[in-house]
Amino acid sequence: MKRVLFVLMLMLLLGQEKLRAQASVGYYPWSNLLTVSTNAKKAIWLDTRLQTNSLFSSLSVDLLPMINLKRGEVAQWYIGGGLRLNPLYRIADADADLITIDGYSVNIGVRVSPLPMNRRIMLALELNPYVKDKFDSGVLKTHFGIVYAFGKKKKTDTATEQPVSP
Repeated sequence: MKRVLFVLMLMLLLGQEKLRAQASVGYYPWSNLLTVSTNAKKAIWLDTRLQTNSLFSSLSVDLLPMINLKRGEVAQWYIGGGLRLNPLYRIADADADLITIDGYSVNIGVRVSPLPMNRRIMLALELNPYVKDKFDSGVLKTHFGIVYAFGKKKKTDTATEQPVSP
């Protein structure tokens, strides 16, 4: 079952050609998560998260495909879910799988751009139910952080002044 989910997730990621443009980075300080996302303005986008402040054997990576529910100039509502992988778990357990699946999550969130002069700076707020890989336990997490979206600068239309003829 784990391998089937992993293969399906990998196929989804590799099948999205347009996911490479206009990435964003973010940090959730209370959750100790560093995040890198593809273009979140698209209908479907990918968010990857790396857990910081952890032992190497406990480092986990979240792969989260997201779907935008509603996008506006100020707020962006999204939902998604995915896998939490632990590629370094073999340090603690030599008999572990090459890539260990720690659990599964669902993400419901909003990114808000509160600054009218710079809409690339966003505050992110998420509700994140998470269950362990055998569904024997889980936790309801919340994340609050800041995100910066990279992108091309918009060209401003400036009217060139015509010299006044004397």
